[in-house]
Amino acid sequence: MTDNSSKLPPRREAVRLKNARKLSTSSQRWLQRQLNDPYVTAAKVHGWRSRAAFKLIELDEKYKLIGKNPRVLDLGAAPGGWSQVALARGASKLVGIDLLEIQPVSGADFIKGDFLEEGMEARLTEMLGGKADLVLSDMAPNTSGHVATDHLRIMALAEAALAFACDVLAPGGGFVAKLFQGGAEKEMLMTLKRRFSNVKHAKPPASRKESKEMYVVATGFRPD
Repeated sequence: MTDNSSKLPPRREAVRLKNARKLSTSSQRWLQRQLNDPYVTAAKVHGWRSRAAFKLIELDEKYKLIGKNPRVLDLGAAPGGWSQVALARGASKLVGIDLLEIQPVSGADFIKGDFLEEGMEARLTEMLGGKADLVLSDMAPNTSGHVATDHLRIMALAEAALAFACDVLAPGGGFVAKLFQGGAEKEMLMTLKRRFSNVKHAKPPASRKESKEMYVVATGFRPD
């Protein structure tokens, strides 16, 4: 598919739920938010698999991450929205991995598995045809509702993704990972600043205002 637009469709009158009495209050709130979310509507209009596609579009427009013909590795790729964006914006090779099955995307190679499995680094590098130019991670754990616990869980995922990226990235490559705001990031940031020439934090407009999610964007990878 082609990345024909990152613009949102015109706002429409708010949609109200009908026949929602059997739903829990939390389910009603979720459905109401989905029905009135312009990014959900835009994803359907442009053929993106999820509203999260716009997060990568916005990050790429700001930081020029994808560039020309890069090899891209998408960790936690399901449902495939970020992979779609990377291919539409010029990736020459896209390999994605997730614990869940991912429906095929033209131009992408997906495998079901854990990126931390023994031998996965070599397997993914072989599938890419060489070192990656960009490693993406929009992974997040199932949330518990306990802020401190959820923060520690996503930091563990992000740190694992960073360690993996440092093993598979080509010199000058980039890394993007989701974090939750919370404070226990000092050690990861020290590693990022040591291994990359530029490190930024970003909250793209597509991230919901009430969400604590943010992204670390690192470019200019320096191998040891």
